Amino acid sequence: MNDNDIEPGEYGWCSPDATCAHEYILPPVMTRIEDLYHGKPVRVLDIGCGNGYVASRLAQKGHSVLAIDASHDGIRIARSSYPDVRFEVRSLYEDDLEKIVCQPVDCVIALEVIEHLFYPRRLFEQSYRVLRPGGYFILSTPYHGYLKNLAISLINGWDRHCKVDWD
Repeated sequence: MNDNDIEPGEYGWCSPDATCAHEYILPPVMTRIEDLYHGKPVRVLDIGCGNGYVASRLAQKGHSVLAIDASHDGIRIARSSYPDVRFEVRSLYEDDLEKIVCQPVDCVIALEVIEHLFYPRRLFEQSYRVLRPGGYFILSTPYHGYLKNLAISLINGWDRHCKVDWD
């Protein structure tokens, strides 16, 4: 499959397997959730769950997980691969997220998502709406390394939307 074959609402997910990002992000996220909640199971919303891999690992640890993504292909793979987790095709730009979640969650995670958003502020607004008082929001974004980031900056190579002041 190439980029020209991807339909709207599809992002090229073709496997339920861990990606290289999952391999390095998941261990610290699991540790952080364990530390924050002292090992007790909690309600988690995984925003931008992709193929469902992270959500499935959280569910294996006993957490109640609702996972959303705008990717039809990712959710299709997630539902067939991890039937014990609730997956929904949803966009952060929809106003009904609170209805889908039903009751406040203890933790919202958004791993490697914010850099894909046209309106990143919406991620924070939606997360705040669904978190219970005292809940936690765990966010990750790619770090390419100091030298690569410096080189991109020196040649003004960042995409227009990667500026902190655009939204």
